[in-house]
Amino acid sequence: MFYLHLFQDRSKRLEKVHVVIGPNSCDLDSLISALTYAYFLDKVSPPGVLCLPVLNIPRTDFNYFTETRFILEELNISDSFHIFRDEINLHQLNVEGKLSITLIGSNTLASEDKTLESAVVKVINPVEQNDAEVELRESSSSLVLKELLQEAPELITEQLAHLLRGSILFKWMTMDPEKISEKQEEILSVLEEQFPNLPPREDIINVLQESQFSAQSLSIEQTMLKDLKELSDGEIKVAVSAVNMTLEVRVEVLS
Repeated sequence: MFYLHLFQDRSKRLEKVHVVIGPNSCDLDSLISALTYAYFLDKVSPPGVLCLPVLNIPRTDFNYFTETRFILEELNISDSFHIFRDEINLHQLNVEGKLSITLIGSNTLASEDKTLESAVVKVINPVEQNDAEVELRESSSSLVLKELLQEAPELITEQLAHLLRGSILFKWMTMDPEKISEKQEEILSVLEEQFPNLPPREDIINVLQESQFSAQSLSIEQTMLKDLKELSDGEIKVAVSAVNMTLEVRVEVLS
């Protein structure tokens, strides 16, 4: 697994901890981007700097992100190797002067982390780099991939290509499944030419679509919370859950 070495040498004396973190939506694009960019930083950073991807959710919430869990499980990347927001004290690291942060997929920290703003050294956010009115914005994964291709192309393995390609395809699928932008097509073609054994795009898209709406392995409570929306008129709050299920249609033939 391409990034496990990030966690194997915890005994070394830490001078700095560089955390790569996305929004608390923890979508597939921001998560894969964070994993990949932390891997890249670990390779190019000086000794004494530990580079960590941090998932910006509690560990108990990870079950809700079915498409994210699917693509990681496909590559035998266990969630036991991930670091979640409730498992690392970023505020203490910041007080000690050890913390640096790269933001992925967002240019702002969550409200409870506003005091960490001074530690932010880089932002990778497609919204800031494209005019959405002219063309569909790029994904964070494609921006990270471009930087790797430019700075350290030798780091891109077939496993990493599979992760990034799946993330880019899923982002495109959720934004505009009828049209993929020229920039996204170009970056996907680079991966597919370099790694011709990658699964067909259609297969990846179909499986990701199925996993997106899957509630397998979720309890009833988790299924209700997976896609929970809250409506409020200022006084009364109403919670509405969207639950996906197979609809069986019975057609009776009248004689």
